[in-house]
Amino acid sequence: MSHLLDSDQLKTFVAIADTGSFTRAAELVHKTQSAVSMQMKRLEERLGLAVFERDGRHSRLTEDGERLLDYARRIIQLNRECLASFGEADLAGRMRLGLPDDYADRYLPEILARFSRSNPKVEVTVVCEPTPILLERIQASDLDLAIITHCETRPYPAEVVRVEQLLWVTSTRHCTHEDTPIPLALGRATCNWRQSATEALDSANKSYRVLYSSWNSTAVGAAVLAGLAVAVLPESAVRPGMRVLGPSDGFPALPSCKIGLVRNNRASSALSAALAEHIIQSLDNLRRDRQFIEMAAE
Repeated sequence: MSHLLDSDQLKTFVAIADTGSFTRAAELVHKTQSAVSMQMKRLEERLGLAVFERDGRHSRLTEDGERLLDYARRIIQLNRECLASFGEADLAGRMRLGLPDDYADRYLPEILARFSRSNPKVEVTVVCEPTPILLERIQASDLDLAIITHCETRPYPAEVVRVEQLLWVTSTRHCTHEDTPIPLALGRATCNWRQSATEALDSANKSYRVLYSSWNSTAVGAAVLAGLAVAVLPESAVRPGMRVLGPSDGFPALPSCKIGLVRNNRASSALSAALAEHIIQSLDNLRRDRQFIEMAAE
């Protein structure tokens, strides 16, 4: 291996590793699937090793691929931090960031910590609202950036920055999931996760009732931990005291969910680009190293 590894190939490699799919990775890195396949072929040729193996429609890392993944993440991160350290030193001003409360709870500390270290002269105002309201605020120029639950049917363009599997969760100390009808704690009627949950249960002919409905993820999680209801959460939101349910428990597989970044094109380009890059970095860092979960929505 006399040549350096290509950082663009490594970025694509990490995207495949995180999504378990060449198709989803192509969406994340904004390339065609054939271009992604060619990049991985060249990466394997450069390494002289196979980093993926096929398992039906899904791609899994080989043992060598698992070793490469850690290096790839660090190389990409160092590259971003290097560029940020030289490009953001003189930025100053105010940015308005919007995101749902459950994303704020999981992601905001890392995002703000990274951004404030590199940009001490920038003030970030945070607004926590559901995705539909955030999009309205972006269109009204009340926000500069928004982290949203991405849905292709929404008219406003979003850059997908994270993909996670949706999971059924119940309390580890209760058997609420065995109740008939199944008591559910979900978001409001317009919530994508709620729609995915009810459609899956309807398709499986399972009876249920929505016992708790709230935009607030803390309230939904509290209902689960108290043994009052079953909920649907992305994998990074699963907390101690929660048990993941699957087909062996009688619960149908759920699709993955996408987290998108929406930019107000009328916002300060330099500040907006800098904060957007830190958001992407932070979300990448919060991905847990894990075995691939089968993606039912493939």
